[in-house]
Amino acid sequence: MALTPLQQDFVLHFGEMGSRWGINRTVGQIYALLFISEHPLNAEQIAEHLGFSRSNVSMGLKELQAWNLVRLKHLQNDRRDYFTTPDDLWEIVRTLVEERKKREIDPTLSKLRELSMDGQGSADDAYAHSRIEELRELIELLTGWYDDMKGLETKRLAQMLSLGSSIHKLIEKSGRVVSLPRRMSGGTKTEEK
Repeated sequence: MALTPLQQDFVLHFGEMGSRWGINRTVGQIYALLFISEHPLNAEQIAEHLGFSRSNVSMGLKELQAWNLVRLKHLQNDRRDYFTTPDDLWEIVRTLVEERKKREIDPTLSKLRELSMDGQGSADDAYAHSRIEELRELIELLTGWYDDMKGLETKRLAQMLSLGSSIHKLIEKSGRVVSLPRRMSGGTKTEEK
């Protein structure tokens, strides 16, 4: 079964964007096809739609499963594995952000913390050490914000995102920044005093 021009354009674009997002073209196209498919597809169907070898499809599906971006489905009276993407777009976005954080941000933050604990070292390292500290503090601030936001229910998160720069205007009008809960070790929160 051939893809419609709309479907083909979407799939090809996702493949091209895949390399910019850190995945290969094949994986991007497989994901795009599953995303726009009304029904779950098996590996043979994916290979047929995209003109890929069965082995490329299998490797692509394994990578997508490692990213938690596809779901395995079984159909009654059919022993083959079928695949689909989550229906909830917010779940997809949350998964993507969490997986990118695990693979990219967390290792970087760990390395920055390790470098910070090593101390300044020689006088030649003073500037580099201060820049590393600045970067560590910024990433910790952003990951703290992310940790707070990821726990919000989807409706509340969508409301917050829709506020955009209105938050800045609200802070300007109030003339002060409202204290927020401070995260403590162990994941519990306490009110800032």
